[in-house]
Amino acid sequence: MIDYIAAQVDFPEIDLRQRLTVSKGYGVTEIFVPEGSQFVGTPIRDTELSERDINVLTLYRDSKVIPNPRSDRVLEPGDKLLCFGKLESMRGMIPARTQRKRRPKVKDLDMDTVNASLNESDGEGSSDV
Repeated sequence: MIDYIAAQVDFPEIDLRQRLTVSKGYGVTEIFVPEGSQFVGTPIRDTELSERDINVLTLYRDSKVIPNPRSDRVLEPGDKLLCFGKLESMRGMIPARTQRKRRPKVKDLDMDTVNASLNESDGEGSSDV
């Protein structure tokens, strides 16, 4: 029976990420579990990822690759989870301080300082273009 099913399965030459991002609002990403994370010491089933519509496809631990990890697998610091799910939910898991680092705050220019700098460079015969 299994041989019959295997013969029916089609394995097209398509990138897995491309295949999994077909649904709008869903995609694949890696979630890193750092030291001190709320997930450390927690079984995958208790992380509530599935309630956020996120499925763990693969667990990377040191040099081990654990495909389709069991829900009772306890997470450790340094684990990486390859996940498929709602992109919005996965983005919401990025800590606020990390989000701030990725988006630097833009400051307004002090026009008096800019004008003074321009006036100084005009008198020095600068050839910068």
